Amino acid sequence: MATLDVHVRICEQEITKYDLELKALVQDVNECTGPPVKLTELNAKVKEKFNLLRLCIQDLEQMGREQDKESDKQALLSEVEGHRKQMLSNQTAWRKANLASKLTLDDLEKEALLYEGGSELRQRKVTKEGLAQSSSDITESLMSISRMMSQQVMQSEETMTTLATSSQAVQETNEEFKAMTGTIQLGRKLITKYNRRELTDKLLIFLALALFLATVFYILKKRLFPFL
Repeated sequence: MATLDVHVRICEQEITKYDLELKALVQDVNECTGPPVKLTELNAKVKEKFNLLRLCIQDLEQMGREQDKESDKQALLSEVEGHRKQMLSNQTAWRKANLASKLTLDDLEKEALLYEGGSELRQRKVTKEGLAQSSSDITESLMSISRMMSQQVMQSEETMTTLATSSQAVQETNEEFKAMTGTIQLGRKLITKYNRRELTDKLLIFLALALFLATVFYILKKRLFPFL
């Protein structure tokens, strides 16, 4: 009998402990603000404590039925009934806490979505500003390229003018060389006429060369130093 009383006290202590732990866990569930995985973990712990509490109540009920005295039996069974009512009360509080926590999580999720939406709008604004800046930079680059092409065209026109002037100078030089060719031919005729006279021929050749060189020097002088 004494051993049975010890088991009864131990069982009652276990019931009281689990009841207090359940109340604390239900309060944690009620105050849970996320993340959802945390709420899931808390609910798993609550279920575990309810199972342990249920087993202890069943053990206390079994020990109550085994009491020899009817008064002790009725007292323990009445206590068991009270524990069961308390367990039901805890279950009701647990359901309400879950409902409150889920409503809180839903509100937080809506706020997060609204914040993300605002962030997305700001991001779109920044993107549009970036595109506008890129468009402006591209336009400026195109204008710069257009100015460079215009400068290239002007330089090409100047080059064409220079080439035309050079072509005219070459043509004039060609005419002068033709005149010089006539002089050389005249010298050759003179050399042919007096080829029998060696000294005369050499003199004529020297004169012709001198005339040629003088002509070349004169032409070069006129072309290179036109103001002298």
